[in-house]
Amino acid sequence: MRLAAWLSVACGAAGCAAYDGYPLQAGLSSKAEVLQTMGQPAEIWPTKSGGETLVYPRGPMGFHTFMMKVDAEGRLLARENALEPRIFALIQAGMTEEDVRRLLGPPVPYWTVYFEARDELVWEWRYCDDWGEPARFNVLFDGVSRRVRSTLSLTESQRPDLGFGRMRARCSR
Repeated sequence: MRLAAWLSVACGAAGCAAYDGYPLQAGLSSKAEVLQTMGQPAEIWPTKSGGETLVYPRGPMGFHTFMMKVDAEGRLLARENALEPRIFALIQAGMTEEDVRRLLGPPVPYWTVYFEARDELVWEWRYCDDWGEPARFNVLFDGVSRRVRSTLSLTESQRPDLGFGRMRARCSR
C-alpha cells in the first residue's frame, strides 16, 4: 500500500501523462491542456475542418488508443477510444493503410507480420471485447496494393500462439 501511494506521488510530481485524459472536458479543455495531461501524441492527423486528431495508443499491453479531437481554435471536441467493435466495423475491404490508421491509430509494430505465401501483411491491436475479455483485432492487407482484404477478431484465450491456453483474463473499457 505504501508503494502505491509513493508511486502516485512520484508520478504526480514528475508530471506523468494521464492514461485516458479523463479530467479533460470536451468544449472546455484546450489543446495545451490535452498535451499537458496526455503527453506528446504518437501521431497527429489534420482534419477537414482545420482541427487535428491527436492519437494516443496505450498498447501493446493496454487496451485503448485514445483519439483526442481538437478544433481549429484549439478546443477539445471529443475524447474517444478507437479500439472498440463499433469502430472495427468501419474497416472495409479496399481501404488503405492510412484509412485504417486514421480510424484505429498505429498497430503494435512488433506484432505486424508479413505472410509471404499469401502475400499478406497483418496489423494487430489489443482491445477489450464486449464481454470484458482481452482480444486481438487484425487487419489483413494485400501485400502489393496495401489495401484491406479482411479483418479478424479473436479473444486471447482463442489464440494458442499467445500462450494463454484456456486462461481467461478480464479487462474493462
